[in-house]
Amino acid sequence: MAAPRESLAVPVPLERYAHVFDDLFHPQIQRQRFRAYLSGLLLPRDRTKTLTALVGAEPIVQAQIAPVQQLQFFLTEAEWDAAALTTRRVEGLLRDAAWTAPHAAGVLVIDETGVRKDGTHTAHVGSHYLGTIGKTANGIVAVTSLWADDQVYYPLHVRPYTPATRLLGDKQHPAFRTKP
Repeated sequence: MAAPRESLAVPVPLERYAHVFDDLFHPQIQRQRFRAYLSGLLLPRDRTKTLTALVGAEPIVQAQIAPVQQLQFFLTEAEWDAAALTTRRVEGLLRDAAWTAPHAAGVLVIDETGVRKDGTHTAHVGSHYLGTIGKTANGIVAVTSLWADDQVYYPLHVRPYTPATRLLGDKQHPAFRTKP
């Protein structure tokens, strides 16, 4: 019988937060990967939040090490319901009315961000204006929403934008939406 794996050590507040979502992840290894992902996003890192940086690995040189590949699999291949996770996260934010309930002194911010991406095999890739490079190029764009006031801000949703060229029937396809 194999020895049990060590649980990923995360700060207590992060563990309490992650525990709220445990029933959305099956099996236990997914719960561990979720904690690794949260830790990578929320804890200070020397580099930007790339996949390798999320696990504290060196870009390119360590891109193939197990923690990077495990996180990659969790984010792209593992079966879990991102919509259920988002719903539960937003419900939790709304329950803490002292900090996060919408009110007249706050604003809903809707924005987009895009990153360059070569090729056409990845879903949602197309020719977009990419603010990160200041011109139209091949890439992926995500539309985000967040709530902000003078004390806090927190993300609500993120949706990939599908350009008309990725849909059969172009702009006439029922699923086509403009970014606004």
